Amino acid sequence: MSVISPDSKEASTFKHGVHPAEYKELSNKYAIERMPFLEEYMLPLSQHIGAPSTCIVKKGQKVRRGEKIADAVGFVSTALHSPVDGEIIAIDIFEHPNGQMLPGIKIKTDPYSTQQMESEPPFDLNTLDANAFVSAVQDAGIVGMGGAAFPAHVKFAIPEGKTCKYIMVNGCECEPFLTADHRIMVEYADEIIDGITILKQFVGAEKAFIAIETNKPDAIAILTEKAKESDFPIEVTPLKVKYPQGAEKMMITAIMGGEVPVGTLPIDLGILVSNVGTIASLSDLFRKGKPLMERVVTITGTAIKRKTNVLVPIGTPIREVIDLCGGMTDDASRILLGGPMMGVVQKNVDTPILKGTSGILVLTNNEVKNKTEYNCIKCSRCIDACPMFLNPSVLGMLAKKGLWEEMEQEYNVMDCFECGSCSYVCPSSIPLVQSFRIAKGFIREKFARERVK
Repeated sequence: MSVISPDSKEASTFKHGVHPAEYKELSNKYAIERMPFLEEYMLPLSQHIGAPSTCIVKKGQKVRRGEKIADAVGFVSTALHSPVDGEIIAIDIFEHPNGQMLPGIKIKTDPYSTQQMESEPPFDLNTLDANAFVSAVQDAGIVGMGGAAFPAHVKFAIPEGKTCKYIMVNGCECEPFLTADHRIMVEYADEIIDGITILKQFVGAEKAFIAIETNKPDAIAILTEKAKESDFPIEVTPLKVKYPQGAEKMMITAIMGGEVPVGTLPIDLGILVSNVGTIASLSDLFRKGKPLMERVVTITGTAIKRKTNVLVPIGTPIREVIDLCGGMTDDASRILLGGPMMGVVQKNVDTPILKGTSGILVLTNNEVKNKTEYNCIKCSRCIDACPMFLNPSVLGMLAKKGLWEEMEQEYNVMDCFECGSCSYVCPSSIPLVQSFRIAKGFIREKFARERVK
């Protein structure tokens, strides 16, 4: 399949989508601050899409900050590293932010350690080939930092017969409330440009685009200036503010003017898409030897006393981050990891920050209301909102009847990436995206059973 040409660009957005209130102003002006080190951390082995890591340490073992404590299992998996100097005090089953009880590693921090890491390049970039680069990224535990947490090295391993022509860096951050990516672009612009330069060396791209929504003018200005200093062609592309502009297929459409056909991936069109935080982490790895053991998290919402952006070690309990920000107001009602459109509701504030945790959002009683579900009135608002041009109304009816096969084969439910636009606009308060998520789970289970046969 041929590469989409940027010369065909017709618009700076995609068709359909929704315009929820942004609430970015709550935290977008606050610089990233570092979370103080705590006494204990709990790191689930399941941190990303794909196979969970496998533990390689024992109870009672001393570990150093940045030391690998769990290894990748297969290709679609990554390593896991200790966020502190300390001691392994438990390898057990713990509550995961997804609500399940899953394996994890608990570490007690060494109170006498300075927690300083040696900052030196672990590799000579001039001697690495593409395979060694991919292995290094996997061994550093780097994943997509926009929320999906897809292992980054899988994208960076260009399949045989495919060519990467363009690197597309995702700085849209279209979810309401979240500003972590915004602050990364403002404060770590040099690392982003450096990460692009490192990546292009191993994937062979001829140009990079940095996509940023126009509600981040300071990030656009800073990265535009930094891009001019690079010998590699980097174009900062402002995009219209619309949800879900940050979804990779929507972003590609906005920048290139064409669509990624159903059943294909961006790399089939010569495009590699990666989040700004992920790209910056490449600079941390190859210039400083720092694996992915901490990330920037937005702490926000009307029920948080102090809104800000914090660099948080992986494994930090949610409770501790909220306490750092002054705690919650008396009318706090719901905590989500992520934004209001795709975030995961939490029932336990002692669950930890993961590699894919982009934000902690706390909402008030007035903002969280139990809505009464009514029958579909066939208004077609969900159809007008769906960025994948699906028919959420019909899919919702099929889901209620458990007709998974029809949803998959006739109405392409597996193309849904669960952005929530349909549920957002539905006047009957039908939980459409939630029913699609359940249906897709049944369909994946069916596929798995068929592969075993």
